[in-house]
Amino acid sequence: MKYILINASKSLLVAALGSFILASCSGKQQAEEENNSPVKPNIIYILADDMGYADIGAYGQEKIETPNLDKLASTGIKFTNHYTGSTVCAPSRSALLTGLHTGHTPIRGNKEYQPEGQEAMPDSVFTIGTMMKKAGYITGTFGKWGLGFVGTTGDPNNQGMDYFFGYNCQRQAHRYYPNYLWENDHKVTLEGNGWINKETYAQDVIHEKTLAFIDQHRGEPFFMYVPLVAPHAELASPDTATINKYRERFGDEKAYVGKKGADYGEDLVIGMYQSQEYPRATYAAMVERIDQYVGEIIGKLEENGLTENTIIMFASDNGPHQEGGNDPDFFDSNDGYRGYKRDLYEGGIRTAFVVKWPGKIEAGSQTDHVSAFWDVLPTIAEIIGYEQLPALDGISFLPTLLGREEQKEHNHLYWEFVEQGGKQAVRKGDWKAVKLNVKKNKDAPIELYNLKNDPGEESNIASDHPEVVKEMKSLMESSHITNPTFPLFASEGEEDQNLFIVD
Repeated sequence: MKYILINASKSLLVAALGSFILASCSGKQQAEEENNSPVKPNIIYILADDMGYADIGAYGQEKIETPNLDKLASTGIKFTNHYTGSTVCAPSRSALLTGLHTGHTPIRGNKEYQPEGQEAMPDSVFTIGTMMKKAGYITGTFGKWGLGFVGTTGDPNNQGMDYFFGYNCQRQAHRYYPNYLWENDHKVTLEGNGWINKETYAQDVIHEKTLAFIDQHRGEPFFMYVPLVAPHAELASPDTATINKYRERFGDEKAYVGKKGADYGEDLVIGMYQSQEYPRATYAAMVERIDQYVGEIIGKLEENGLTENTIIMFASDNGPHQEGGNDPDFFDSNDGYRGYKRDLYEGGIRTAFVVKWPGKIEAGSQTDHVSAFWDVLPTIAEIIGYEQLPALDGISFLPTLLGREEQKEHNHLYWEFVEQGGKQAVRKGDWKAVKLNVKKNKDAPIELYNLKNDPGEESNIASDHPEVVKEMKSLMESSHITNPTFPLFASEGEEDQNLFIVD
């Protein structure tokens, strides 16, 4: 893989220091083991970008091959009622990292800044990165950040991450052949790209750094947050052989033709998506490539003797997208659930979620426990024994992982989405309530569904259950705290002109 490292002398120094620290930490771990001290588990959280609930075989996918993810599920636990933080990128990640749902978490939309970056996570908020650092973990993030530009409070290095490599800006991540990526606070130029040509596939470079981090820190407890760029549009993969395999399998398909600025060249517009002659085959190849990345991460753990002491979690940040020619209906990406990315119906916020922890989680187990992204932080906290947590919306699902019966349950789950006129949703037991266009009308009618009888949210039964609608309305009101940067209602302020850039 070809790429050019800016400020190479500094990186060589860091590498030398890293080798010294590695040797020291390996000795420390050996000493701890000899003294029968507990060894903290490594934790790797992998987040796909816009992958549908049923885009992997373990969740019913029949057209795309995902053997490594299927094996991950068969050797761990599969969640069937796990939910994303939001229905688009930045707020979903904010909920994940802060343990707060979108009525409380600081980043609730995709507010963009030019020429690069998004609204910054404040330094006052407690995050998974902060916690892991305080707990003595080495921390790294690899992929798409989108929660604050370099040097701001939201910079991953200022949110508890020792090392970052990837796209700081999620708008730049629309392109798989960018001019550069970020390594902490300096740029790494990708050879042969320049926003004009397509030579170096950025996600492959990020993946190399992901694997290298495991090698470099195998002798000390580490936490890795791996927010992949794929299979977010644009639809692009360097694996021609895999694309051709799916072309033969799928047959003729309609090409996606982008507007002016979509294709690489002098007129390229970064936030658009390139034309794609074979969108279905390419999307399938991208999902399969994700599967290969996961398999190589697992292989790297095995190579370093870390399998037994490493927890792997895998999920997607929201439902499947429909951009760049993608056709989620062709793949049945939502397994019959209603909606897509940007919807608060099940198809927009329900995600596949698998966790593997050898010797702790029963292989091949499955749970219908209702959980969400904001539960990840308190779960990890309980795993590592970290007790100094602030008030959170999340509940640890560690008892579920370990097959215990004392699992606490949520009273309800809440989401809000500030784009597309403003939306709110609540799940309480089998009841699901959705309210649309709240920006103009805070008292817009509430749709009500019973997920047990109607998982596809096809029959609005609000008129039959006024008492439930009243309760859902009350939960929506009590779950929302005003955030002037991301106003949900017209009474909370005007929309910022930078807010609604498509992520």
